[in-house]
Amino acid sequence: MHPAPDPRMPPVDHCVLRDVLERQARERPGQVFLTQANGTTWTYLETREQVLRTANALRRLGVGQDDRVLSWLPNGPDALRLWFALNYLGAVYVPINLAYRGRLLEHVIKNSDARLLVAHADLHARLADVAPAALRQVVVLGGAASTAIAALQTLDATALDSDDASLPALARPIAPWDTQAIIYTSGTTGPSKGVLSSYMHWYSMTSSFLDLNAADRFLVTLPLFHVGGIMPVCHMLTLGGAIAVMPQFDTATFWDTVRATHSTTAILLGAMVGFLLRQPERPGERDHSLRCVTIVPFNELAPAFRERFGSDIYTHFNMTEVSMPLRSQRNPTALGAAGRPRPGIEARIVDANDCEVPVGAVGELVVRSDCPWALNSGYNNEPEATARAWRNGWFHTGDAFRRDEHGEFYFVDRLKDSIRRRGENISSFEIESEVAAHPKVKEAAALAVPCEGGEDEVLVAVALCAGETLEPAELIHFLIPRMAHFMVPRYLRFVPELPKTPTQKVQKHLLREMGLDGEVWDREQAGITVKRERIGQGKR
Repeated sequence: MHPAPDPRMPPVDHCVLRDVLERQARERPGQVFLTQANGTTWTYLETREQVLRTANALRRLGVGQDDRVLSWLPNGPDALRLWFALNYLGAVYVPINLAYRGRLLEHVIKNSDARLLVAHADLHARLADVAPAALRQVVVLGGAASTAIAALQTLDATALDSDDASLPALARPIAPWDTQAIIYTSGTTGPSKGVLSSYMHWYSMTSSFLDLNAADRFLVTLPLFHVGGIMPVCHMLTLGGAIAVMPQFDTATFWDTVRATHSTTAILLGAMVGFLLRQPERPGERDHSLRCVTIVPFNELAPAFRERFGSDIYTHFNMTEVSMPLRSQRNPTALGAAGRPRPGIEARIVDANDCEVPVGAVGELVVRSDCPWALNSGYNNEPEATARAWRNGWFHTGDAFRRDEHGEFYFVDRLKDSIRRRGENISSFEIESEVAAHPKVKEAAALAVPCEGGEDEVLVAVALCAGETLEPAELIHFLIPRMAHFMVPRYLRFVPELPKTPTQKVQKHLLREMGLDGEVWDREQAGITVKRERIGQGKR
């Protein structure tokens, strides 16, 4: 006899993607699930057919249960059908940030152990500059491959086409604790880490949203390699709601997109809120369908957004490794608010020895869940990093919080050596590695300096080799082709030596105390702008 099911675990047709989509296609076949940027739609039944055809094409390429497959695609129907098709086979979805190149891209490819990559044509050429590791095949969508790459078999878009819309057989049923995705998030003392996310992890994260139901349409402008893009898709699929997936957030067209897609909710980063508030006021600004938004982080601009545009606002604390452990009620007002622990979550604020600090004191937020697999399953191929993060049975967020006497949690700062810019978590380690690759640079220290919207700009303190001189602009132009656009520092400070402890650790707190005072070179004032490369824009 099988043991009685654990009451904490949902049915598989509520948390395992394949089973969820099968259920929704039966129960609401003609209801629209996906609205695309060009206005075309897929119903639940059409979505299922697209996914099944893609899944059988992937199976023909040799993809099986538990295989890792890399997805390097912009937001759109191709990215969505590939993700869903992989999960239909019980394979693992491993998306790559579109800005990755060079050593960062090479690290993700190697760490993933993937044999197959599906990439947009605009990105394919970057593979020529990296070691393939286990990678053997690349399927190119959105155009023709620009060049042949040694050691890689390159296939065109027909490799993902199939006339077979049958349900693929599985070696075993997909379980809630199986790995659904590996999402790469910035490292602190090393390269980016691959977060192992089970189906239960994503279900727990998405089911934490308040005030949404099957009548809602979620406007998705964050990328499908980012927790803020994946989470709304999973949530609306589970609810039987709808999504409108756009290539990216665009300030000038945001409200037109809301109206055209009849979207009812969205996630807005603090910087996005600032961009929208700086737009000239227009008549009828409250004439839209966006009844509620989630704003992260919750800064002084959030109440102003509600006052001007009329949408209810929420906030929460989340990161790729957890499952929205803190969430607010409707329309909070306190700056820095992150809400309270959701049901099933324990949250504490602790000191360096994991002892709980008094109410009002600042410490590190640690969390755990009463439900198995509801948080991350560790870091891919990094047991030591996993052990450090899960010390003493609690997941350590690396973020500083305080708690008031009413049980409300407030974000204070980052304890970990990470920078957040335009919604991207940036590893200072990775920036420092690229800066130090310049032959004239002895060593470097990257750190965050605050900017408007509650996010960061990147400052790098640079110590040159003895006798060398280096123009700041020369260093920036050296970095641009080597790193993602959002990592390129805005500020440079040249110093004779980096301040260090007696054990030769860089004292970044001293650099932070200096801030932007003194001789700091500003890339933007020098007229050097670094923009995101538009992948697949205007192409079929």
